[in-house]
Amino acid sequence: MFKEMASEKAYRLLESGPIVMVTTRARDGTPNVMTMGFHMMMQHEPALIGAVLGPWDHSFSALRELGECVIAVPTIDLAQTVVDVGNCSGAQLDKFEKFGLTTMPSRRVDAPSIMECFANLECTVVDQSMVSRYNMFVLEVKRIVVDESRPERRLIHHQGDGRFVADGETLDLRERMVHWRYLMD
Repeated sequence: MFKEMASEKAYRLLESGPIVMVTTRARDGTPNVMTMGFHMMMQHEPALIGAVLGPWDHSFSALRELGECVIAVPTIDLAQTVVDVGNCSGAQLDKFEKFGLTTMPSRRVDAPSIMECFANLECTVVDQSMVSRYNMFVLEVKRIVVDESRPERRLIHHQGDGRFVADGETLDLRERMVHWRYLMD
């Protein structure tokens, strides 16, 4: 039996990707990190990501002004830290210090990468035309680093109501992807 759900809760079903952490650096050089759940892949080449940050986010002005960030991809072992980072503002405290996150230099952007994360995507803002209406920045991925030695690889997905799920069983259906072979390497 189907039960109706409020339309404004669509994100609970369609959350497109894993929870990520976004790092930025303010004009004065101060780094910040925030948790973000609203993002989506927009294109393969160049790799474009739609990322929603609003004026209520401390990182919003840094991203808008300086135009670069790192999308850090945490795994399930960082779930509690990810939630805690999202529950406070970098305007009041140094979240890297508070939550024991280690910064590492990025090569293509000034924002720091996060050592504890499985992957870090260095991005620049290429389109701000949807920011005023939708709070959505279009980011181009300039460089990706992945910690291949990391044993934990399960990503975290937010269900929109304080519950999360972790990646589970992987289905390998590459042989059926006949139209998209160029994406597999």
